[in-house]
Amino acid sequence: MTLRIMTIYGTRPEAIKVAPIIKAIDEESDLENVIVVTGQHREMLDQVNGMFGIAPHHDLNIMSNGQTLNEIIAKVITGVDRTLELEQPDAVIVQGDTSSVMGAAVAAFNRKVPVIHLEAGLRSGDIHSPFPEEANRKLASQITSLHLAPTATSKDNLRREAISESSIVVTGNSVIDTLEFATQKLEVHYEDERLERLQRDRFAGAGGKILLVTAHRRENLGAKMEEIGRAIADLAKKYPGLTIVFPIHKNPKVRHSIQPAVVGIDNVLLIEPLAYAEFTRMLSISDLVLTDSGGVQEEAPSLGKPVLVMRESTERPEAVVAGTVKLVGTHQKRLVDEVSLLLDSEDAYAGMANAVNPYGDGRAAERTIAAIRSLFHGTERPDDFEA
Repeated sequence: MTLRIMTIYGTRPEAIKVAPIIKAIDEESDLENVIVVTGQHREMLDQVNGMFGIAPHHDLNIMSNGQTLNEIIAKVITGVDRTLELEQPDAVIVQGDTSSVMGAAVAAFNRKVPVIHLEAGLRSGDIHSPFPEEANRKLASQITSLHLAPTATSKDNLRREAISESSIVVTGNSVIDTLEFATQKLEVHYEDERLERLQRDRFAGAGGKILLVTAHRRENLGAKMEEIGRAIADLAKKYPGLTIVFPIHKNPKVRHSIQPAVVGIDNVLLIEPLAYAEFTRMLSISDLVLTDSGGVQEEAPSLGKPVLVMRESTERPEAVVAGTVKLVGTHQKRLVDEVSLLLDSEDAYAGMANAVNPYGDGRAAERTIAAIRSLFHGTERPDDFEA
């Protein structure tokens, strides 16, 4: 019997992590893909689909300017409900913690379609940070049939919430599957000559140090984001030989907070968001990373890059424990001090720049397929990933 698996996603981070799963399903004769995108991101989502040759069967195209979280969720539930009725899948895969995930999981549950939650069990312990993601993933967990936890820590989080261990499989994070593909198999050329020069110099063993920065979290908007901008300006002036690469998020609130402090500073490359392959290449040639992103906390340690996280808490503690990630908040002076420490102290840098990979081994898609078969056919569960 062929199982129809509907994978629903809407943002670039989701696309990055579901792509290996979609490709793995394609390779199985007894599994059939039904691919649905909500369009919660647009250009960035399409870039990842294009990189993997993924053509969605349905595009809900939910986004419009200025809509609220409740409007997004309402559109997702309504659009997914219609698609479920049309396609009649055997199961639905959702990934992570966005509004698309929560809405799609609710729609599937209400139609009694089993929900498979990829990257299940992440918890920060603060319902308001990250917002609304912490609530989204907790809500999704209550109605999920198969929890695909990326790490043993995530599995423990689920067990503490009385989720049955029999419904949890530790797969590793599929972002590592994607990262290995992108860094090992893709050639990257930048249209921006400044970035192309950085790449050439790094491959030639020349050039100065590179700090890669990303910032976009909802809870950092406003005064905190302005502090981030001022800290970047301070670092650029303090270290004129440092190149700061900052792909700035398209959210106008992010741009209005960051740009006034850094515009016109020669060694701050304020650029448009990069396609995934271009971003991972920049990540691989950078010396250290300053970010408030969740996904970058997983990717950078896998490449041996120290990561300073501009948050007070994280749902991804594994790399903090391993020592390759450090929570530093958003205060201007602390950001400058923490980056300076890594730039000035070889010992401090070496202490974080260990290629510790607590998040996966590139076999998450393989374990996911085995876990799906176990759910429906009662076959043997795959062994849990162990870091």
